[in-house]
Amino acid sequence: MSGTSTSALPKTGLAGLKENWRGDLLSGFLVFLIALPLCLGIAMASGFPPSAGIVSAIIGGLLVSRISGSFVTINGPAAGLIVVVYDAVQSLGEGDAMAGYRYTLAAIVVASAFQILMGLSKAGKLSSFFPASVVHGMLAAIGIIIMAKQIHVMVGVTPEKGSLFSTIGQVPYSILHMNHEIALIGAIGLAILIIWSMMKNRFLKMIPAPLIVVLVGIGFGQFFDLEHEHLYIFQNHEEAVGPKFLVTISDNFMSSFYFPDFSKLLTVEFWIAVVSISLVGSLESLLSALAVDKLDPYKRHSNLNRDVTAVGVGNLVAGSVGGFPMIAEIVRSSANITNGAKTGWANFFHGGFLLLFVALFPFVIHSIPLAALAALLVFTGFRLASPKEFAKTWGVGKEQMVMFVVTIIGVIATDLLIGVALGIITKFAIHIIRGVKLNNLFKIYYTIERTRVDSVDTIVVKIDGAAIFSNFMSLKSELANLESGKIVIFQLNDADLLDHTVMEFFHDFQHDYELHGGKCDLRGLESHTPYSEHHLAARRSK
Repeated sequence: MSGTSTSALPKTGLAGLKENWRGDLLSGFLVFLIALPLCLGIAMASGFPPSAGIVSAIIGGLLVSRISGSFVTINGPAAGLIVVVYDAVQSLGEGDAMAGYRYTLAAIVVASAFQILMGLSKAGKLSSFFPASVVHGMLAAIGIIIMAKQIHVMVGVTPEKGSLFSTIGQVPYSILHMNHEIALIGAIGLAILIIWSMMKNRFLKMIPAPLIVVLVGIGFGQFFDLEHEHLYIFQNHEEAVGPKFLVTISDNFMSSFYFPDFSKLLTVEFWIAVVSISLVGSLESLLSALAVDKLDPYKRHSNLNRDVTAVGVGNLVAGSVGGFPMIAEIVRSSANITNGAKTGWANFFHGGFLLLFVALFPFVIHSIPLAALAALLVFTGFRLASPKEFAKTWGVGKEQMVMFVVTIIGVIATDLLIGVALGIITKFAIHIIRGVKLNNLFKIYYTIERTRVDSVDTIVVKIDGAAIFSNFMSLKSELANLESGKIVIFQLNDADLLDHTVMEFFHDFQHDYELHGGKCDLRGLESHTPYSEHHLAARRSK
């Protein structure tokens, strides 16, 4: 499919709807089945009402899909925002969950205004300032935090309030003192997700695993009669179950709307929440959109600035009516592509199906056990922080592992912004130790020369000194505007240092440029020594 010609590209707008509505409608329905339980679980894990996740996904589908700069991304709540939103609810609410929720809605509204400004000022390129290992470290830390919190829910135990380390430390106690009926629902849900991830049968894989987890969970919830408060005996020990182990949602969807409270606008905590939500939301959305572009069989490129603006508009509306902040979400987007979506109308249909479901069948949502949703989140957290992520980072280079681990420890021990800042500072320190001059940290030295070689138009990009994550943006912007169909030569003999972020960019640029009819050649890499065996490892001149 990678050779799809541009003439065969799916149409957009109403013409795209007319051309592709069958495939987009089916994909939208299948993504809705995946999104429903995840939206509920993510909102609840963040200290928001479960309906807030649904509200966000509905707005992401019905509104953002019509104004975004992407083609097949799905917008909605994502696990990566759980930590920042939960921290905002706790710090702003000071023990009052509903007050914290409404203060956080206000922070989302202000953060979304910043997102819109970022998009309009073409700040999409800022994503390249964050080193890949720091971003992966941030996501791995978020995964660890999600698992630490949701394991307790999965086994039906409420841990004592305390620090994150206290929550992690109480995991063995919760497992030893589990509520056995609730833990069975959680364990079966987790087993289904693990088995589904290992299955090869493509027909069975078309059935969304989260849907099976929820349906099985509802079945066990009915069997154990979780609707009614009662005691049961397990190994001569009394255990209690009841409606508190089920999702709490109003029968009237219109009562799901809440309005922001701006009375903490002038506090430090409020602005920490604003910066965290806008930074993490924008960064995750940009990275997800870039990842989805690589999965798109038509190899279309999202307009990242327009995408950030559209997500900002969606968050402005969501925050104003009680919704969770949204991003371009990678798991649902990849499912969207797998299910044959061609245009943004699939995102629109997924939002429409969610709206219909919560309006017509709220009683079904109320019958979902919290343990089933917790199993989904524990599995999601594990994927973010899986041993594969550690092994992959180690394979790229030891310095990448150092940044990765520093970011993880920093996020868990302090907070997300400080953890990311520590990761970036570590990268700067590594570059300085490796000999990068201070005046080269933020300024790159390069020339772009247009010439003709063997009667063919050729563009020669020559780099002097270091090319690293913090100085590469200006060159990256110029390269984005190069005309297609030429020969591009990167002359790297005089480059003192090429870091992993830059090597990754060269690799992606070469692939994309040649895909669109041009030719790209990296020359002079033989005069460099890589820091590991990985083909995208950082390298220094010999």
